[in-house]
Amino acid sequence: MPKVHIEFTEGEDKITLEGPTEDVNVAQEQIEAMVKDLSHRMDYVEISIDHKFHRHLIGKSGANINRIKDQYKVSVRIPPDSEKSNLIRIEGDPQGVQQAKRELLELASRMENERTKDLIIEQRFHRTIIGQKGERIREIRDKFPEVIINFPDPAQKSDIVQLRGPKNEVEKCTKYMQKMVADLVENSYSISVPIFKQFHKNIIGKGGANIKKIREESNTKIDLPAENSNSETIVITGKRANCEAARSRILSIQKDLANIAEVEVSIPAKLHNSLIGTKGRLIRSIMEECGGVHIHFPVEGSGSDTVVIRGPSSDVEKAKKQLLHLAEEKQTKSFTVDIRAKPEYHKFLIGKGGGKIRKVRDTTGARIIFPTAEDKDQDLIAIIGKEDAVREAQKELEALIQNLDNVVEDYMLVDPKHHRHFVIRRGQVLRKIAEEYGGVMVSFPRSGTQSDKLTLKGAKECVEAARKRIQEIIEDLEAQVTIECAIPQKFHRSVMGPKGSRIQQITRDYNVQIKFPDKEENPGHSAEPGVQENGDDAGEGREADPGSPRRCDIIVISGRKEKCEAAKEALEALVPVTIEVEVPFDLHRYIIGQKGSGIRKMMDEFEVNIHVPAPELQSDVIAITGLAANLDRAKAGLLERVRELQAEQEDRALRSFKLSITVDPKYHPKIIGRKGAVITQIRLEHDVNVQFPDKDDGNQPQDQITITGYEKNTEAARDAILKIVGELEQMVSEDVPLDHRVHARIIGARGKAIRKIMDEFKVDIRFPQSGAPDPNCVTVTGLPENVEEAIDHILNLEEEYLADVVDSEVLQVYMKSPAHEESKAPSKGFVVRDAPWTASSNEKAPDMSSSEEFPSFGAQVAPKTLPWGPKR
Repeated sequence: MPKVHIEFTEGEDKITLEGPTEDVNVAQEQIEAMVKDLSHRMDYVEISIDHKFHRHLIGKSGANINRIKDQYKVSVRIPPDSEKSNLIRIEGDPQGVQQAKRELLELASRMENERTKDLIIEQRFHRTIIGQKGERIREIRDKFPEVIINFPDPAQKSDIVQLRGPKNEVEKCTKYMQKMVADLVENSYSISVPIFKQFHKNIIGKGGANIKKIREESNTKIDLPAENSNSETIVITGKRANCEAARSRILSIQKDLANIAEVEVSIPAKLHNSLIGTKGRLIRSIMEECGGVHIHFPVEGSGSDTVVIRGPSSDVEKAKKQLLHLAEEKQTKSFTVDIRAKPEYHKFLIGKGGGKIRKVRDTTGARIIFPTAEDKDQDLIAIIGKEDAVREAQKELEALIQNLDNVVEDYMLVDPKHHRHFVIRRGQVLRKIAEEYGGVMVSFPRSGTQSDKLTLKGAKECVEAARKRIQEIIEDLEAQVTIECAIPQKFHRSVMGPKGSRIQQITRDYNVQIKFPDKEENPGHSAEPGVQENGDDAGEGREADPGSPRRCDIIVISGRKEKCEAAKEALEALVPVTIEVEVPFDLHRYIIGQKGSGIRKMMDEFEVNIHVPAPELQSDVIAITGLAANLDRAKAGLLERVRELQAEQEDRALRSFKLSITVDPKYHPKIIGRKGAVITQIRLEHDVNVQFPDKDDGNQPQDQITITGYEKNTEAARDAILKIVGELEQMVSEDVPLDHRVHARIIGARGKAIRKIMDEFKVDIRFPQSGAPDPNCVTVTGLPENVEEAIDHILNLEEEYLADVVDSEVLQVYMKSPAHEESKAPSKGFVVRDAPWTASSNEKAPDMSSSEEFPSFGAQVAPKTLPWGPKR
């Protein structure tokens, strides 16, 4: 059966069938039935999406639109760019059409909501924000997955970081990164401290102990110059307050070191070993007790009695007294007793800051030495001194040890609601009961048991003291109150300070607890149910008093009443205030400084935020925001800067005074001087700028010299120039006949002699050039009297030098060989006469390169060789 040919016409709703009539009719019926069936199952919709988003909807190589077509079984017609049409047609199954429509509209809405923002972040922070291996920027991107963050190439040295994504997410990411940068700025404050090189090792300390302690206590980074460097500068980096604290500590060390003293003490050599003690224990105890002084004994066997003590003056004197006292005891009669105590008791025997053991030493006069980590016997404590002093100290120490051995266990009842206070902040409160009361152990019941029984274990008197202190703390807790402090939520971050530092300080200073409210999620809905008062019905839907603070503004303070009130005042003092300062608009750019350096410096110095209005506003008002305590200083600093700038403006105006003088151009080179020496001297002496006319500019008067500077200075410079011109106008020039044979002698090597003559007589002397008509003519220029004196001088030199020249020539005549006296007439050389090319005919000169005209010239002729070398 012949087949029917079916042809579809693109862009038209027409199908062409070709074939036998009967077959065509059958095919037509089938197609019409199929179209009818499809018309019941197919749907289409047209949606309007801005054509600028069409290429994003299509995606790279059609990836987006092909996915939508395949996923929802639809066809999507997006008009070409040339049509500039917004209509997109979707055809297919009704459900698929609606789903595709919804997704395309969502994509368009997302793109309409997309925002690109340039965030200014100093390039020096980029590497820190990105992280060593990109870990920090990955955290930010994970936190804001819809935001694309692009950092500039480091080679571009750009501060612009680009954020792109949904508006809300971009804003959130912006605030997050700005806070991160603010923390980096705060922690990157740097101070350079000059410290004498010889003190660096003392600041570092043994094994780096001193510098490590300063770093930990101040929470700063401290960099010292390399040991082989000549630099004396120590650089401290961190928070401003911490850097200042570290700087003060280092300077105090230098101050102490600057008072270093060194004394020599004479002690018999036979006592040295006993004073040093086993493994240096005895002498080490003196050095540690006297502020770390250094005591140096002579080499054993040297026979020297001299012991050197070096350290701060006051500590050196203290060590000297102790050393001499100990030596005296050793010389008379020294008594030693060893007692034993468990190593864990030692810190309690020594006491906080060495208070207990110092008291025993002071009252008895005995020396007590505890074992060091290097000692094998860690239980052994040595007591040295006079026998009665040693016995008394032994008695006191044994009593303390007995108390420590006499450990008891007791109980007390404490309401469970107070238990949390003792274990907060990693048990700081408990550790402080332990340190002050002989290491008493306090055990709380397990969490969830609701028991009020506390166990105290330790020495009896210590347990009693600890019980009393716990009772005082509980009474203090029961006297606690809670008050509210209303501060608008927008100021809470500022009140908290960087990483909550300000709140932590207030908490420590006033011994209170401070709780900030949760952030308000829907600030637009501030209405709250009314509060029932005096038995009135609160009523449904009644709005809160618009004048009352919102719940999200209330900060709760807990503690003793008087402390809470003081803390509240401290919190309110941290609320930032904004003031406005009148500053002329034309000074704003100078206040901002290059790349914002000026305004950043003021903000760092006064700890405020300074807002300069946009240039297009041309406003004279600058806003300062910060703590009330800082605003006055910031305002005064800003106004002082304004006064400086205005003074600079006035000074620039005064320095811009211009004065023109008319001077014949022929004098300009003399005014400028050799290599500009004369005019440079005038410029420097009078602090002015002197401008000569441009010789190539025909429109510029060639006789005008312009002087710029302070009016008084320009007038002084003018007088200096006119004085030179006056002298030049009085100058005369005279030609002097001077035998050319003495010129070189008068000029001297490299002109040294003639320059000396010109400087001495203040004249200018010019010798004739080679080939001049008169080789003997020398020109002397200057003031008449100077010219006359200079001429007399060079004529005298001529007479002197000429005699030498004549003598020299006569001598040369006698020294000539007879062979050279053939002819005194000068040779005329080889002369060609009556050559053909010199005739008056029109014949051209012969071609010497032609082998026809000059065979021996035109062709290469091998040189004739001789057996004994070339012919002479």
